[in-house]
Amino acid sequence: MASVDEPSLESGGVDPGHDSAAGADLPDRIRRLMNGEPYAVLCTQGGGQPYASIVAFACTDDLNTVVFATPIATRKYRLLVGCDRVALLVDNRASHPDDMMEVEAITATGRARRLDPGPEHDGLARILIERHPHLRGFILSASCALFRVSIVRYFHVVRFQEVHQWIPTHVS
Repeated sequence: MASVDEPSLESGGVDPGHDSAAGADLPDRIRRLMNGEPYAVLCTQGGGQPYASIVAFACTDDLNTVVFATPIATRKYRLLVGCDRVALLVDNRASHPDDMMEVEAITATGRARRLDPGPEHDGLARILIERHPHLRGFILSASCALFRVSIVRYFHVVRFQEVHQWIPTHVS
């Protein structure tokens, strides 16, 4: 992804590829949370109205791509086809019901694209099925579409007020 057309955090001295305030382990913290939580809240928009949906997802090892499946005959599908800009919220609040200061959250922003049958579709479907084997029939169903989200940026939040951004490196 050559250009980033989203606003960045407006804090002085933040390197978009690495936020030194969060330390060198920010990508590892993001990876741990993305791999540790099976579901995300997908945020879409249409007709000037925002929508949120829960999706079972998987993320590639390089954190550049998130994949999920959705039935074709849904509002979610129509919104994704109509506007490719999305956000995904992943958090671990269920792991810390008694201490909200321990909760971590990630908002991953990017562009969603429906995958046509072919090698990319098959490879990402395999990653999603590996993470969610109980959804194999759903994922491979002719009534479902597989979507790839090319991640533009991650916002990592801890203690409700510490926000760090990280932009994954995309290989062309």
